[in-house]
Amino acid sequence: MGILKKLGNLVIISGFSGVGKGTVVQKLLEGSDHYALSISMTTRKPRDNEEHGVHYYFVKDEEFEDMIAKNGFLEHAGYVGCYYGTPRAFVEEHRGKGIDVILEIEVQGALQVKKRHPEAIMIFITTPNAREMERRLTNRKMDSYAKITSRMERAIEEAEQMKKYDYVVINDVLDDCVRTVEEIIVNEPSGPRYDPKFKDRFVESLKEIIVERKNCTEFSENR
Repeated sequence: MGILKKLGNLVIISGFSGVGKGTVVQKLLEGSDHYALSISMTTRKPRDNEEHGVHYYFVKDEEFEDMIAKNGFLEHAGYVGCYYGTPRAFVEEHRGKGIDVILEIEVQGALQVKKRHPEAIMIFITTPNAREMERRLTNRKMDSYAKITSRMERAIEEAEQMKKYDYVVINDVLDDCVRTVEEIIVNEPSGPRYDPKFKDRFVESLKEIIVERKNCTEFSENR
């Protein structure tokens, strides 16, 4: 009888908008051929630098809903008016080969996967503070002022789910963050994984920033 091959890890990486999740994942992929990134399917329109089949599979609502009906997703969810989902076949094929599969997905989908796959390693990435999150969202010049405010409002909801993640990693210095994430995947260290005080401070600061942004909008409209 042949030796059974060990399944690859299932690694879930989530985080607020603008925290640099994609950059962290890219660094992991560049540093090792033992990882495979599951490409999500979405109904949102591609950004200028995005390619179909590379960054996402960009599809119409009808195609996405057909995949749901056929149980073709490991998870799927709606986010800011669009569908996102993880095709099941890719994940199962690569894990079966012993390759660690990374899912870069939002909180709602992550919790779906964790429920079905308790062995999944869940990592939540955040900026050091909410002001830095606002700065990064602004500097990447992808969203309108109102859209950034909406993303920060969404982050308040996401923050409440941080306690359900195995690890929370702060992306302050990129290379340090990448090393920490890889250490978690390889060794799964024991010890403190979640600091509720950090979450509470982050949420309070988010609320203050959102009020400031909305007051600024109202002031501009009333001039």
